[in-house]
Amino acid sequence: MRIEDMIAAVQKKLGVQVDGRAGTETWGAIYAQIVKAKVDGVQPAEAISEVDARSEKVIATLQPQVRPLARALVQKAARNGIQIKVISGLRTYAEQNALYAQGRTQPGRKVTNARGGYSNHNFGIAFDVGVFEGTRYLGESPKYKAVGALGMELGLEWGGSWKSIVDEPHFQLRPAWATDLSERQMLAQLRGFVADDRPVFA
Repeated sequence: MRIEDMIAAVQKKLGVQVDGRAGTETWGAIYAQIVKAKVDGVQPAEAISEVDARSEKVIATLQPQVRPLARALVQKAARNGIQIKVISGLRTYAEQNALYAQGRTQPGRKVTNARGGYSNHNFGIAFDVGVFEGTRYLGESPKYKAVGALGMELGLEWGGSWKSIVDEPHFQLRPAWATDLSERQMLAQLRGFVADDRPVFA
């Protein structure tokens, strides 16, 4: 039996979203079932402690389902001796287009292949982290690969495993309804959800 099938079976039994990934919702449900402790009157997954102020400002822009995962990643990295902060979250289409122009019609190096409406950042399901040593930001470091592994353990998709443009600081949470969709198909659906003012995580 695959580990994903085991996780999915546990999720079904606990009555949480069945996606085969052991994220904060799943662990929160396991915690509530086994420990049976109240957590400040909120769902266990939502009760994960806040992190540094800079990260929290960005985390607040993300979809509610993504926020506990972003906090968990910061905390998990810290337990492994790596200091990270969440430095980018939700972007408007205009902000995304400005990034897309870099290295094309504007000065600088190319940082994205995605125009406005074609990035997961435009829908609050993606965030970027930065590795820090004290107050010094490290744009490049082997630590990003270690953080990538930690993020995938949480059920996040990691940009460091992409083929077209490797983006090691990038993490995203794919909604369960998009499990069998290509990235292009998922983004098309997300654009439709935004246009119709529907929730991203249905």
